[in-house]
Amino acid sequence: MKSNLATLKKALFSLRLGVFIVMFMWTIDKFVNPGHAQKVFEKFYLIEGMSTGITYGIAIIQLILVMAFLLGIKKKLSYGAILAMHAASTFSSYAIYLDPWGPRNLLFFAAWPMLAAIFSLFILREDDTLFTVKI
Repeated sequence: MKSNLATLKKALFSLRLGVFIVMFMWTIDKFVNPGHAQKVFEKFYLIEGMSTGITYGIAIIQLILVMAFLLGIKKKLSYGAILAMHAASTFSSYAIYLDPWGPRNLLFFAAWPMLAAIFSLFILREDDTLFTVKI
């Protein structure tokens, strides 16, 4: 069967857009509700006492990376950073995967297909050219 590059590009763009939506909302949450982000950093990354200023700083860096990811700018860097951030998030939640039927824990399993999508985007980044910006 012959591969259709146009179909592949549409599929990769849909993955990129879907991942962007999730990552963008997590980024905006840091601006809108920095206390929530601080609790997440305490629980999952064991970083206590993070100030609101640090939270906003992380959010600004994350926003830049997420926008670069959406636009396909510096793909090795932006896709790689998104992959690393989501991998850290997924793996830091390991205890929750051991108790999948705990309160709201089942939702955490959605991180695995998203991680697979980001990995796919990373390894296919040269083919992901639909609606990208070349700088």
